[in-house]
Amino acid sequence: MSAFQIPVATTRSVTGIPTGRLAIWWVLASEIVIFGGLVTCYILFRLRHPEWAAEAAHTKLAAGAFNTFVLLTSSLSVVLAHLAATKKDTVNAKRYLTYTILGGLVFLCVKAYEYTSEISHGFTITRSVFWSFYYTATALHALHVVGGMTIMAIILPDVAKGKFLPRVEYIGIYWHFVDLVWLFLFPLFYIASAA
Repeated sequence: MSAFQIPVATTRSVTGIPTGRLAIWWVLASEIVIFGGLVTCYILFRLRHPEWAAEAAHTKLAAGAFNTFVLLTSSLSVVLAHLAATKKDTVNAKRYLTYTILGGLVFLCVKAYEYTSEISHGFTITRSVFWSFYYTATALHALHVVGGMTIMAIILPDVAKGKFLPRVEYIGIYWHFVDLVWLFLFPLFYIASAA
């Protein structure tokens, strides 16, 4: 097989669904189990510990809200990248993927600011079970943001050349999942002080 020939397994489909799309949905199914278990455990603990509202009041609500805006905006840019890719508009597909990567970078910078600020005020992972959940869930999510950004950076050169354009859709599906997870984490950890 030459360096530019794609494997047969990625081009054929018994189900009628492109293999890449089917694969990404299988990956997301496993991710749902991971995040679903974590969120379910948090909610069950939270129901038994109303005092966690006082702990949640120390999270950076404005930073979390800003990061929500950043992720939703990056979701729009990945949709526009996919739209451009379907039209074989490689210039705009590359541009919008780059915007999405930059959105992920902004998200991570804000998250680093939050962690630094919270840890400097004594809110560490060992302070309480609330903070253990907070750091575990948000760090796991941040790791998925890094993963999505990395994959986008890897496919960017091929997108610019107009090669393997369906990959833009697949990374877009993954990125939407990452955004959806954040839409659960944001109210659970940042707005939880109101509960």
